[in-house]
Amino acid sequence: MEITKTTLGDVLLIKLDVFEDYRGEYIETYNEELYQKKGININFVQDDISVSTKNVLRGIHGDSETWKLISCLYGNFYLIVVNCDVNSENFGKWKSFVLSDVNRLQVLVPPKYGSAHLILSNKAIFHYKQSTYYNPEKQFTYKWNDPKFSIWWPIKNPILSQRDEKGHYV
Repeated sequence: MEITKTTLGDVLLIKLDVFEDYRGEYIETYNEELYQKKGININFVQDDISVSTKNVLRGIHGDSETWKLISCLYGNFYLIVVNCDVNSENFGKWKSFVLSDVNRLQVLVPPKYGSAHLILSNKAIFHYKQSTYYNPEKQFTYKWNDPKFSIWWPIKNPILSQRDEKGHYV
């Protein structure tokens, strides 16, 4: 497992070890002991999966308490992570990643950062571990194209939920 710091400080890019032979692949997606040895001492309490089709865009969502470990189990998607801490000098800075079932990358997203993803393949399975239990009352949502962030998206008219179309701030 390789861990790389990104330009967003505590946002980490994690490259998993993939074991291949004539039968296929084996990937250990999480091992608490291994992550702790690498300095990631986060207690994850909930796993979630989102299955979406091409051009679906979900997010920008986050809260002030939750760490998320994001990966792609099937297909591929364009992931955005943005600093949503209004008290930070880096508020609004963002970084993009392409996660897929081929590159097996993970992104560790700290509290006060929002994440959003756009499905690039016909279908994708988005997986994330959370350090807190889901609480919609504590979450913030910014519109995917909020001008304060100037995020580049490889789409002009994504498929959105009502929440993501309007935005919701806590």
